Amino acid sequence: MRSLCLAVFCLTALAQDKPTDKLAPYYPTPETIVEKMLQLGGLKAGEKMFDLGSGDGRIVIMAARKYKADATGVEFDDALFKQSMDKIKTLGLSATARIIHGDLLKQDYASADLLTVYLLPMSNDKLSPILEKQLKKGARVVAHDFEFSAWTPVKVQDIDDDGEGRSHRLYLYRR
Repeated sequence: MRSLCLAVFCLTALAQDKPTDKLAPYYPTPETIVEKMLQLGGLKAGEKMFDLGSGDGRIVIMAARKYKADATGVEFDDALFKQSMDKIKTLGLSATARIIHGDLLKQDYASADLLTVYLLPMSNDKLSPILEKQLKKGARVVAHDFEFSAWTPVKVQDIDDDGEGRSHRLYLYRR
């Protein structure tokens, strides 16, 4: 089942009907997996976390709301950026949660304690040299389903059922 879901994810990316600068299609991470990603990353109150390709903001919102982290998402898509910012404002999380409207390959992640990503393998490969230069010692990266080919994970966690019948794999990396 995991292979089928990954194939659908990749085919969705390839079947875009117009050229795009997006590094992955919008395919939201299930809430149960969001929780597991933040747990695996060891997110603590007050830590600075980034979600790259933050979509509707669900990871940023959970990080700020439940973990009391200083949470930032980076989202390229206009509608998803607006949707996530509206939700952050409605929930009263503007002091600890924000979304940068821009290209995730052009941001500064030097302050990050934790980064979360759900991008395609080729996108992770574009991102890895940037993170290698910017991330401080001890920073963690949690990748959902797609690993960074040039890095060795310190832990791999398989989730057999996300509550919706799909399996997932999480990769934890440490600088």
